[in-house]
Amino acid sequence: MTNKNNHADMANAIRFLSMDAVQKANSGHPGMPMGAADVATVLFTQFMNFDPKHPDWPNRDRFVLSAGHGSMLLYSLLYLLGYEDIDLKQIKNFRQLGSNTAGHPEYGHAAGIETTTGPLGQGLANAVGMAIAERKLNAEFGDGIVNHNTYCLVGDGCLMEGISQEAISLAGHLKLNKLIVLWDDNNISIDGPLSLSDSTDQSARFQASGWNTLQIDGHNPDEIAQALTSAKESDQPTMIACNTTIGFGSPNKAGTAGAHGAPMGEDEITLIRKGLGWDAKPFKIPEDVLDAWRIAGLNSCKERKAWEKRFDALELEKRGEFERRLRNEIPAKLDAEIQKLKKKLAKEQPKLATRQSSQAVLEVINGIVPETVGGSADLTGSNNTKTSQTEIFSAEDYSGRYIHYGIREHGMAAAMNGMALHGGLLPYSGGFLIFSDYCRPAIRLAALMGIRVVHVLTHDSIGLGEDGPTHQPVEHMASLRAIPNLMVFRPADTTETAECWQIALDARNTPSAIALTRQGLPSVRTEFSADNLCRSGAYELSPASADAQVTIFASGSEVSLALEAQAELEKDKIPTRVVSVPCFELFEEQSAGYQKSIIGETPVKIAIEAAIRQGWDRFIGNDGTFVGMNGFGASAPAGDLYNHFGITADALVQAAKKGLN
Repeated sequence: MTNKNNHADMANAIRFLSMDAVQKANSGHPGMPMGAADVATVLFTQFMNFDPKHPDWPNRDRFVLSAGHGSMLLYSLLYLLGYEDIDLKQIKNFRQLGSNTAGHPEYGHAAGIETTTGPLGQGLANAVGMAIAERKLNAEFGDGIVNHNTYCLVGDGCLMEGISQEAISLAGHLKLNKLIVLWDDNNISIDGPLSLSDSTDQSARFQASGWNTLQIDGHNPDEIAQALTSAKESDQPTMIACNTTIGFGSPNKAGTAGAHGAPMGEDEITLIRKGLGWDAKPFKIPEDVLDAWRIAGLNSCKERKAWEKRFDALELEKRGEFERRLRNEIPAKLDAEIQKLKKKLAKEQPKLATRQSSQAVLEVINGIVPETVGGSADLTGSNNTKTSQTEIFSAEDYSGRYIHYGIREHGMAAAMNGMALHGGLLPYSGGFLIFSDYCRPAIRLAALMGIRVVHVLTHDSIGLGEDGPTHQPVEHMASLRAIPNLMVFRPADTTETAECWQIALDARNTPSAIALTRQGLPSVRTEFSADNLCRSGAYELSPASADAQVTIFASGSEVSLALEAQAELEKDKIPTRVVSVPCFELFEEQSAGYQKSIIGETPVKIAIEAAIRQGWDRFIGNDGTFVGMNGFGASAPAGDLYNHFGITADALVQAAKKGLN
């Protein structure tokens, strides 16, 4: 155990690096790193398994800083422990353009940053996902290969966010005892004392959700160590309430909101240096203190080497499977099986709701890709996300591949991010498209981080019928399409659904949302194509009989309406082409020449989608005609709604003729 004097110096190294970096940047949050420095010092020097020289070691413990505004705590730790990506130059360039030390931790900027945090509560839910992944992979590969803890440092704000309840109740239900949450219990928020806005008994809340809870002095290294030891022995996830003082050491700002989100000030830092007996100049760590930290960074080197020996002793096939998963590679034989499925579909021409199409495709995928872990927010029968291969993942059996997330869309989406970040698993889940609003913050972070998760979003339009406008998405396709680095698919039939799934699985650095229908749809791809036509984002599904006068662009359930309208227009000697548009984002990745050829130069351009117009002017221009929604839906059978809102083949025919006159 680290002696108390040495501990104080090591903790103070975090404090002064943090306050000096914030002061130099004239921006940031020094109070949290100053208050949580003792907890972090004990955790990283005595309990966590990691190796700065091999930061991607698969069996390392994970640390998530859910209170991401305190990012200098993490950056200070990474520098002190010897992570190459965070050197003193990076510390000095805190919050500056191009530095690895962004205002909030960003995944991919530096080794040791396990996830992007900042939106409070997200990191806590990510940690739950990481703990799920650890248990799932442990059940598959054994204690010798996967057996580690996930630690998460949260603040009061994380626990006030609603996502926290979704996350902790799921973790408690699943008895994720390798998850340990450290609550920086400092009773301060930006506005002032926490009592202004909250009086929750957090320990009681966690206990009610199936957690083990402990309460300690967060500045007493012995209590911190005892609590962590106890937590590691629990058969439940553990929350340790660490009573701390924000801005610890500051004579005028400690314990106040003034320490939270602004530099301490040069004069105050001078007083803090004097009070804590820290004689070193800004950004200078005494040699003996830095040496102690660097030695702590080597603590797990032996364990990492022992793990490598165990891993090398695995059967060749099992070792190869583990390595393939960590590379995020999909089994090569999946492509051939998708081709077989497409040939079958071309022959049988099934009429299915695309949610059913998705289940049929998943039946193929899950039989070949063992790392997929599915789930649903209590809509399994509606989303069709469960297949014959996916047994239930539960506290009694962690080997399953299907998670019943309950009505916790936000927590589900964030947990999926954690699973993907952990590595070794490919998470997908199901929900209604309307409830993507509940998932949106986590979906956005997946896109920002560039991780592969797949959201199956069914009941994608007024076509869901009688449930009415509360459940009928109207603006949601445009809303999701607005998120950078998110592929949003809306397939028109089972073949397109298969192709969209294939693309989503191939995209290692991009999340996907697949919007699917409740109502049955005819097959629109009548002939087999070895090429994945959806990869282009938009393609000519049905050409005109002669030089086209009309182009109809459509997605999803409206593609069949476009084909009906084309048939009527061709009868009237109006050559018409139909373009299926399953993915806006992929279309934008195509060459300018391809885009120009697909948009074409017909005098009349029409787009149809049972949603709002936003985004479709890219295809039809400002003067093009849009057939779709311009308000909310209504409660009625789907067919009646399509007629009522004028989303019909006849409406397309009339619009085309009007445009030509």
